[in-house]
Amino acid sequence: MDKYHYLGFRCLVGESLKYVATINDSWVALIGWGTAALKCKARDAWIGWSEEQQWQRLRYLVNNQRFLILPTVRIKNLASKALALNLRRLAKDWKTIYGHTVLIAETFVDPRWFLGTCYRAANWECVGRTQGYGRHMGEYYFHGNAKTVWVRSLRSDARKILTSAFLPLEFQGGEASFVALQNTNLNGSGGLLERLDIITDPRRKRGVRHSQAFVLAIAVCAALCDAGSYEAIAQWAKKLSQDLLKRMGARYNFTEGCYKPPSEPTIRRTLQSINVDELDRVVYEWLEEQTNADAIAVDGKTLRGSGNGQGKPLHLMAALVHKTGVVVGQEAVDTKSNEITAFEPLLAPLDLEGKVITADAMHAQALHARYLVEEKKADYVFTVKANQPTIYEAINDTDDGDFSPSGNSNR
Repeated sequence: MDKYHYLGFRCLVGESLKYVATINDSWVALIGWGTAALKCKARDAWIGWSEEQQWQRLRYLVNNQRFLILPTVRIKNLASKALALNLRRLAKDWKTIYGHTVLIAETFVDPRWFLGTCYRAANWECVGRTQGYGRHMGEYYFHGNAKTVWVRSLRSDARKILTSAFLPLEFQGGEASFVALQNTNLNGSGGLLERLDIITDPRRKRGVRHSQAFVLAIAVCAALCDAGSYEAIAQWAKKLSQDLLKRMGARYNFTEGCYKPPSEPTIRRTLQSINVDELDRVVYEWLEEQTNADAIAVDGKTLRGSGNGQGKPLHLMAALVHKTGVVVGQEAVDTKSNEITAFEPLLAPLDLEGKVITADAMHAQALHARYLVEEKKADYVFTVKANQPTIYEAINDTDDGDFSPSGNSNR
């Protein structure tokens, strides 16, 4: 990039990702993404957001800061094809690394050198020109070289989301989640820190800077705010206020005069060394108390990408709180069995008295129904399909008149 790109290359600005496009293991193109431009009149007018929204939601934009087709490569439509393939995975990769997705891609093309043909071919839209200003060391300066502004929505409702009065819940993993933590039982009696403190600490005492309970609390809360990697957890922790770091048990650094969050290597080593089953049990018990759920859904999903080519992918059964989607229980399904056998082990640790359990047709089993009613003192709603013809026919033959106003069935 430094040798062949007309702008050279030292680094990408802000949060960034670098991609290499290959054909038969040979490099053919390099693509670099970084933080979006702080201000761009043409782009901001196209999005239609207010100045306040622009400041708060700029993190959901990403800038194509470098794009290079290697000079030895001559393949028709390679540039637009590489861009299109890259955009298909960009939002997911960004969320994996930085804990939040991106909604719109932008780039600036110098018309003295390029027409932006590859961007147009990859369904980008030219929305105007810059005003000929650059930014260096926080200061703007006029260079007079106006560039064309190209944008591409990464999902069809991107502009609607960015201009809405309130962001959808799936995008409230940052500041809104910190506000929610203020009212969460972190360090009180029965709080998260007290519960995490009972988990066995396998670390050697020498050189330990952070308590294990503190590091685990950071990881749990970051994961609840949609941080999906060690790096994302560390980035999330860096944004916490001093008050929250203190509440969560951070160590005070007298040299720097502040509470310090754990680093990414510390988080990674801690999570890789603990008893995962013990952590699951503690966290799910705490989550169940926080949600105060009256309805819990039981569902199973196969984890994408969990197969190693030699065995079946991992299949998990989960208990989720209705409306919020918070997972309060999880059980791996044996590769030689199915979800039915995992039903009772999943729900056994949970306090279900007086609650409603919902499940799909696979779990419309007499054993499951008796277990919930007799042992867990819970109610249930199961889906019934035609593979159970007797009860399916009985339900079809039932109408509102078969039930009395007092709620007692006539059948």
